[in-house]
Amino acid sequence: MSKYKSDLPNDEKLENSDRRKFFGKSAAFGVAAAAVPMSAVMFSSMAKAQAAEASNSTAVHPGDLDEYYGFWSGGQSGEVRIMGIPSMRELMRIPVFNLDSATGWGLTNESKRIKGDSAHFMTGDAHHPHMSMTDGRYNGEYLFINDKANSRVARIRCDVMKTDKMITIPNVQGVHGLRVQKVPETKYVICNGEFEIPMNNDGKASLEDVSTYRSLFSVINAQTMEIAFQVMVDGNLDNTDADYDGKYFASTCYNSEMGMTLGAMITAERDHVVVFSLARCEAAVKAGKFKTYNSNNVPVLDGRKGSKLTRYIPVPKSPHGVNTSPSGKYFIANGKLSPTVSIISIEKLDALFDDKIKPRDTVVAEPELGLGPLHTAFDNKGNAYTTLFIDSQIAKWNIEDAIKAHNGEKVKYLRQKLDVHYQPGHNHTSMGETRDADGKWLVVLSKFSKDRFLPVGPLHPENDQLVDISGDEMKLVHDGPAFAEPHDCILVHRSKIRTAKLWTRDDRMFAETVAMAKKDGVNVDTDNKVIRDGNKVRVYMTSVAPMYGMTEFKVKLGDEVTVVVTNLDMVEDVTHGFCMINHGVQMEIGPQATSSVTFTASQPGVQWYYCNWFCHALHMEMRGRMLVEA
Repeated sequence: MSKYKSDLPNDEKLENSDRRKFFGKSAAFGVAAAAVPMSAVMFSSMAKAQAAEASNSTAVHPGDLDEYYGFWSGGQSGEVRIMGIPSMRELMRIPVFNLDSATGWGLTNESKRIKGDSAHFMTGDAHHPHMSMTDGRYNGEYLFINDKANSRVARIRCDVMKTDKMITIPNVQGVHGLRVQKVPETKYVICNGEFEIPMNNDGKASLEDVSTYRSLFSVINAQTMEIAFQVMVDGNLDNTDADYDGKYFASTCYNSEMGMTLGAMITAERDHVVVFSLARCEAAVKAGKFKTYNSNNVPVLDGRKGSKLTRYIPVPKSPHGVNTSPSGKYFIANGKLSPTVSIISIEKLDALFDDKIKPRDTVVAEPELGLGPLHTAFDNKGNAYTTLFIDSQIAKWNIEDAIKAHNGEKVKYLRQKLDVHYQPGHNHTSMGETRDADGKWLVVLSKFSKDRFLPVGPLHPENDQLVDISGDEMKLVHDGPAFAEPHDCILVHRSKIRTAKLWTRDDRMFAETVAMAKKDGVNVDTDNKVIRDGNKVRVYMTSVAPMYGMTEFKVKLGDEVTVVVTNLDMVEDVTHGFCMINHGVQMEIGPQATSSVTFTASQPGVQWYYCNWFCHALHMEMRGRMLVEA
């Protein structure tokens, strides 16, 4: 239940509910107090403790709403999932890189246009969801996510929670780490090409010559979803993040050796974090100091060692995640094969790029936390929370105390270790990737669940765990089974999200379909009409619960049929569907939306279509016939 009463629509009910709980506890406490006198200070302390406990409860009762949206990557499913926090209830699934039969994503003409040159891919490996920002704070406009499997980045509109743009990143393979520019706003989305490939990867030169292999850092224009520029680096690239000054991006490298086998990738005692100067990169592009590869016009800058565009900071071998503290003072590079994390001072990067200090001078501490540190999250009290993959723990530690200990002061920086179940990867705190980190909740994405849930066969679910970090000690409060590796997540306060109740009739998502109708002389808002163009048939129909505007139409066997449906209902819950039986065709049409799907009339005779999204008491009667003449 939310502590932030003013943000909720049912404030009075929630406050009364909390008041009843508080008075109930106070009444029981009062009976005991009758025998033992208490001071006002003692009573006040107890009351504050009880109020704090109630405010950070995981209980979200019927009729109440969660305080946070959680955006989860769906991993190998290729989708994004929306969770409610702290209830851990799954609210919605957004299809992105996958085929989704519920909504028709990957089947409809609109979704195929959005997927563009990758529309033939029905799979994806969704990894890192991150929201657009203004001045280091979530603005609720877009969510971005990468597809490691097919080297893509997609953008999701947060007003309708639908994917609206997608780009295949050229010149790279395995787009992994992704973040957004935080300040002054998200002009750029940044992502890493993890797997090393020849720069001209056309198969004509020697494929075994590793000296020609490179990895590229890609910078995407967040509005156009086109590549602004790429930067060639030494070694490969893993995870990335941006600062809070709009000046620097940083990425980890676990294969500075450029090894092609596991053994070859872990021979060096140190790898590095490569830091990119945004201003210098933009100036180089403007001055034309770039090359192009693979017959595309994307500017590729040379950011290898010795370049003025980058600096390479040595850190212990095989670092993984890199995370920026909400204070804006530090990049935290997580060791993976080292029990340490490296604290990099962002304010020292200016001197580094001016060659006034050496790269290792930017590392202000390397506290030892435990085995397998992968990712670090933050609260609003200067504490950091690092996943320890091998130890199956979360380490809570204080950043400034770690720096003091590094400088010889006798202070304890490690606050607590909490067992999680098991092998945690990413973790995220509520609002922890922004200036608004609030130190209330921590979500830990554990890769294995073993004995945590009922057995379901050899393939087990993973385990999303919720941890209360509002007090001095971390408390594990919830286990939640999850399928197909939710790789990463973010927790966004509900006040940052403004969703639409209905589609607007001029929405850009279906503008091309409406334009096609106009060329056919059809008004999709009013007309129910069949347009025949040789063996191509376009069927335009409206829908108002519980019926389609057209209950039958004729085509010939083998015709290419495009069905366009416009949902004229004005009620936000009344979503319609269109499913053509025995043709593998179905789609969702939200209220006031227009959707279309194209298929071949492959079955002769009577072919029924029906609404496959429940919409009305007479939903079963909402159907029609496609009459296919042999």
